[in-house]
Amino acid sequence: MASEYLKLHVRFRLGIDDKKGDHEMSDKGSEILREALSLPAGERAELAERLLSSLDAPDRQRLDELWAREAEDRLGAYEKGEITTIPVKQAFDQIGRKTK
Repeated sequence: MASEYLKLHVRFRLGIDDKKGDHEMSDKGSEILREALSLPAGERAELAERLLSSLDAPDRQRLDELWAREAEDRLGAYEKGEITTIPVKQAFDQIGRKTK
């Protein structure tokens, strides 16, 4: 299920239309895939991360900038007393309850 979502997400990001048939993997791509699948799980995960990073590098930089600004805004609001905090254990407990 997750792999199908990932495949659709990547195809969407790259503008690949399944109806056009432009998503076929080359012989070289198939060979690389066979080799990659024989790697230990940790190496496959690292390879997947690097491949995904190569697809959205410009977006990642923009996203990092937005998150940095968000973090600075939240810290500023906290320092001004505009927002309150809760203990991290309480936050994780709340998250855990929502995901069950």
